[in-house]
Amino acid sequence: MNTPKAGLLFIVGFLLLAGLSLGAQQSPGPGISIPLGYEGADLDTLRAREEFRIGVQAYNRYSYNEAILSMERALAFRPGEPLILDWLGRAYYRSGIENAAFRAWQAASAAYGLGTGPGILVASRMETLRNRRSLLPVPDDEVRYVESGGFPSRDGEIIFYGQPSAILTQDDGSAWVVAFGSNEIVRIDPNGIIRERRRGPLVGFDRPYDLVRGIDGRLFLSEFRGNRISVLSPAGDWLYHIGSRGQGPGQLMGPQNLTVDQEGYLYVVDYGNRRISKFDPNGTFILSFGQRAPGFQGFVSPTGIIARGERIYIADNILRAIYIFDQNGNYLGPLVTEGLESPESLRLLSDGRILGVDSNRILLIDPDSAIIRELGLLGNPSRVRITGAEMDSNGNVLAADFQSGEVSVMTRIDDMAAGLFVEITRVVSDNFPLVTVELEVSDRLRRPVMGLDARNFLLSEGGIPVREQNFLSAGYRAESADLAILIERSPATAALGEDLAAAVRDIDSAAGRVLSIISAAEQPIREDPASAQGATPAARLASAARGSAASYSPRWSFDLALRLAATDLLGGSKKRAVVFVGAGAPPGSPFSLGDLAFEHYSIAELSAYLTNNNVAFYAIIVGGGLPGREVSYLAEETGGQVISLYRSEGIIPVIQAIGQRSSGSYTLSYRSSLPTDFGRNYLPLEAEVYLMERSGRDSTGYFPPLE
Repeated sequence: MNTPKAGLLFIVGFLLLAGLSLGAQQSPGPGISIPLGYEGADLDTLRAREEFRIGVQAYNRYSYNEAILSMERALAFRPGEPLILDWLGRAYYRSGIENAAFRAWQAASAAYGLGTGPGILVASRMETLRNRRSLLPVPDDEVRYVESGGFPSRDGEIIFYGQPSAILTQDDGSAWVVAFGSNEIVRIDPNGIIRERRRGPLVGFDRPYDLVRGIDGRLFLSEFRGNRISVLSPAGDWLYHIGSRGQGPGQLMGPQNLTVDQEGYLYVVDYGNRRISKFDPNGTFILSFGQRAPGFQGFVSPTGIIARGERIYIADNILRAIYIFDQNGNYLGPLVTEGLESPESLRLLSDGRILGVDSNRILLIDPDSAIIRELGLLGNPSRVRITGAEMDSNGNVLAADFQSGEVSVMTRIDDMAAGLFVEITRVVSDNFPLVTVELEVSDRLRRPVMGLDARNFLLSEGGIPVREQNFLSAGYRAESADLAILIERSPATAALGEDLAAAVRDIDSAAGRVLSIISAAEQPIREDPASAQGATPAARLASAARGSAASYSPRWSFDLALRLAATDLLGGSKKRAVVFVGAGAPPGSPFSLGDLAFEHYSIAELSAYLTNNNVAFYAIIVGGGLPGREVSYLAEETGGQVISLYRSEGIIPVIQAIGQRSSGSYTLSYRSSLPTDFGRNYLPLEAEVYLMERSGRDSTGYFPPLE
């Protein structure tokens, strides 16, 4: 991890204090950087400063519309003031009105000066936001990955782990590393710190090779020399063994790579027997395949394996090819027979493509077209042998170099250049001088960066590191989500009261907290289950879900109701979602939200409001309708999902999974040492974030309480 440069921070802080501070104790001069009450201050300056103070405080209360009005009034008194323009852009951005935010930031950048620290920071923010394309860690077709760091296996004579053979990433940014040479699995966080070790049962693991996760969260670990599969709990604790040494059904000789299909069946590369063995989720042997068959010569050296849908893809590093089988072991033909040197591990990405390793190369393989693209190279092939690689939750590729004995971190080359995107989203100073800071950390595509801790952050006031900096919480650690339920009150749902009630009951039973139930009527209504009719809480909840007959109207308002539902979530958990319950699109129509759905806010503004405040949109379709384009668009743009209430699996698993969403939110606190002038000074704050060779920063300010 890089060491923060205090000198750079001092320069940034000096610029902030010298050119931006609305409350610093300076001599009278141009702009509005004259302290409130300073003798000789003109009336417009005083009015601008007061409106600015009100706007900043409204912003930190999530009252973005109020903040916009105050900043606009402040600009009326002091046109062109860059700091006010900067804050106006922040308020518009959080409110989802991105075009206005960019116009304000463009004006702020020009007023600051494009060569100044604040001007560069605003310009960088705009460029990063323009590049936002994806919510998921999936490689783009024309981007290469380069080595950006690694997890050393030793420090001098001290050995941390030996001969990594495979990687299994976790949702919190950490990864399990299978250490073949030291007979263990170790969990390493994004800073390269080993957090846990697991060495198996009393007899220990015997040359562990690959690790995969079952659909129920259990882990399966192959033991090459032990000729067995260890079944572990989701936390890595050993439970029991599958298989034994031999050539018979269910027996193994040197098991290596593993995969689990969509039904939970486990497939084992039985290397010594040159075959694939299939087991059910409980470890019962089902069948073996991969021997000589019509059209297939049989495996010589099977290595990587991955299940995708109903197909199983298997690599052979001597035949230099990848072959396709169905779930019953029937040979379907080759996928790739050219362009490979020594293929090994295969891993499935979230978009359905395959991440493969081939000697010292990381490959992206499209199983639909058989097109192979080289994502990146790791060292010299004579000194590097990658046996396993996987993409982590931060969008990096972690590669296990078996030959050198280390795990390398490979990052998109444009991410290396752009660094981290850091936003100070809120400053709470109610208990001043104790100040609480909320930040968002993401990459250039706005994908959240997870797994950070106290060592990754540096807060400063005017270039001087703050006192008593404390790391309070990380959003990715939250185990549940906050939800707001939004119910369509159109004529189409008026006859679906029992379906609405069933949907709300299931959402409530699966959710961490339901903060509000909003009726999308002609004017949005907050339903109060406590005051609804019914003898039991469940009955009152069902009554609130049905609503009153008067609330149903052809003029029902979707946009205002969605804004209200999302706003109710802003002060809660960093994992949050609006769950819309609606009738879907009628037959023959691609739209489902009515003619007045976007009367006040466009669909782009609604999407931006949700996305910029990290609120996901989910939709539950009741009745016989299909998802409309608008609903599908909002779900796709915010990382949500659209499902039917009547699907065989039910809606509860999807609602529960919201609590597993990624989050790049972090909360810190510190003790300020700046003078407040009885709460009238605008106090500067800078935040820098470091992760290996990447860094990012943001600067802002706040007002302490008036005394």
